[in-house]
Order: sequence, then C-alpha cells, then structure tokens
Amino acid sequence: MFFHNYKYRMKCIVKDKQMMFWTLLFPIILATLFNLALSNLSSAENFSSINIAVVKELDYEKNIEFVEAIQSVSSGESGRDLFNVEYTSKDEAKKLLDDNKVDGFIYFDHGIRVIVKKSGINQTILKSFVDEFKQTSSTIKTVIEKNPEVINQGTLNSLMEKKDYIKDVAISKVDPDTTVNYFYTLIAMACFYGSFLGIKEVSVIQGNQSSQGARVNVAPTNKLKVFMASMAAAATVQLFDIGILIAYLALVIKISFGNQLLYIILTCIIGTIAGVTFGTFIGSIIKKGEGIKIGILIGTTMTMSFLSGMMYDKMKYIINTNMPILGYINPVNLIADSFYSLYYYDNLTKFFTNLVLLCIFTIIFSSITYLVLRRQKYASL
Repeated sequence: MFFHNYKYRMKCIVKDKQMMFWTLLFPIILATLFNLALSNLSSAENFSSINIAVVKELDYEKNIEFVEAIQSVSSGESGRDLFNVEYTSKDEAKKLLDDNKVDGFIYFDHGIRVIVKKSGINQTILKSFVDEFKQTSSTIKTVIEKNPEVINQGTLNSLMEKKDYIKDVAISKVDPDTTVNYFYTLIAMACFYGSFLGIKEVSVIQGNQSSQGARVNVAPTNKLKVFMASMAAAATVQLFDIGILIAYLALVIKISFGNQLLYIILTCIIGTIAGVTFGTFIGSIIKKGEGIKIGILIGTTMTMSFLSGMMYDKMKYIINTNMPILGYINPVNLIADSFYSLYYYDNLTKFFTNLVLLCIFTIIFSSITYLVLRRQKYASL
C-alpha cells in the first residue's frame, strides 16, 4: 500500500508542469543568469599597471635616483608591475593627461611634482609612491649630514630595505571566492522550493482543502501512512531536481563544490527534507487557501535567501557580525553555509553543526505538522 501511494504521488508531482517549472527549471534559469552577471566579477578586481608620464625637462638629470626608483617598479613584459611609464615633454604629458591616457604625470622643478586630473585609487598610489621616496631621501640626507661615516658602515642599505612584518597564513587550501556563495545560496533556495511540494502534499490529505483530501479522509486507510508516502514521493522528486541543478552548476557553469561527494549528497538530502517539511508546516498551520499559503511561502523563502546573501553577498557578513543568531535560525543559510564549509574549510566542525541544526528544524516542522493534522476532525465532507 505504501509503495502504491508513493508511486502514484510521484506520477502526480512529475505531471504538474507548473510545479516542475518552479522546482527544476527556474533554479537552472536563475543559475544561468547568475553566471552571466558574475563571470567577470573576479577578473574585474585584478590590479593593472598604472599609466603615468615622466617629464624629461628642467631638473630631470638632477633626480636620477628617483628615475631609477620609478624604473624599478615600471611595467615590463609581464605587465604586473606598478607603473607603465612614458617619458615625454611637459606639454605632451599635459595632453596625455587631458586625453585620459595617463592617470598623472611627474615633472621636476626644484623638487618632484605630481600632477593629476582627478582623485582616485591610481592617483593615490602615485602620490603615495612619490611621498615615500621623498621621506626616505630626506631621512638619508639628514643621517649623512649628521654622521658621514654611515656611508661606510652599511647603515644606508638598511634604510632602503623594505621589510614586511605581516605574514599571510592560509586557513584553507583554496582562496576565498565570494561568487560561489551566490550559487550555494541558490541551491539552498532550490531545496526550500521543495516547500511547494510539501504544501501540495498536505492539501491532498486535508478534507477541507481538496476533493482528494475528502476522499482520503473517508477511505478506510491510515491517513498517516498515506501522508508519509506522499512526503517520500515529494522528497524523491525534489532530490532529483536538486541533483540536476548541481550537475548543471558543476559540469556546465564549473562551480566548485570540493571533492567530498558523500557530504555534498548528505547536505542535499537533509536540505531537501527540511524544505519539504517546511512546506508541510506552512500548509498545516495556515487555514487559508493554497494561494495564500504559497504567497507566504515565497515571501518567507525569499527573505531567508536574501539574509543568506543571494541578492547581496555582504549581507551574510553583516548578519554574522551584528546578529549571528539570525544565521543559525535561517535554514536556507545553514544549507548554503554547509556547501561553503565543504569548499573552504579544512575541518568539518562547522559543516556538521549546520547539518545538526537543519535536522532539528526538520524535526520541529515535522512534529508540528503531525500534531496539527492528527487533531483535525471534520463534521462533514
């Protein structure tokens, strides 16, 4: 009997074209749009050499040390150095600046002068470089004037050395990538779109919600067994949809999920069951029609997705910094965070913490659904 109801409900779900669009096709379409919007986000942040001009007039020959310093950081064939330098006249440098072909130019007139057209990151870097050179040169000149012997003692070499006292320590084997969280949150949202199926499965056993529910309630069958078969069918179809979505993300869009396949599958299973039971929870406690239930479900799911960072990646950081409890009571965030933990962290502590919390939410949703449905009685059908 259980298998018969399970197979029957699976056929009904798969034949519901509107439901299959929202649970299967819509996440894939959204993933494609995310990929188009985010594909160049990381490369846009890459540093490129700053175009500047150096005027070879007036006191140029008296500032050979500075020119050598500029040349030491000017771009070579790799294009990864600080400056891309063009040596020219002052009039030509002004023309290049007016035409926005350089971010600024340097000329020498009783000192080193920097001319820029506007403020910005590149202009700030150029000015900071010149200011640092001036400070270092002034320090060396003062030291030599007070103690000429330092020239033979090697002290000047130590003044010119740049030491970095901060050491980068990687906490993961991969570099942080904020773009993957958009896709992980999308999967989490897709898992919770299983709530649509949960609402549908509740309505088909409620005598006051559908004609099918009325027949189930008057039939000589165990309503709990029928409901469990329906839930199993909904979870199976939703897991199939999530599997297709992940395959599309991994094979077509090339999103990394790490190499722990079993944990990825476990996350999908628990996330899907949490999503379906959330739908049954909404469907059981709200007595209005199915349209009202779906509207509330969409609003709740979208709010949880937004707080997880699907629309604005920094929202996740804002929540974790100012009100971390919201992250722990948001099931969509827990699912997305589970995927990110597998991708980024070397240990599984955070991963299993998220899964345990998801299991707790699933038990709460299921228990409330059971208690509500168990107490429902109908005077007439």
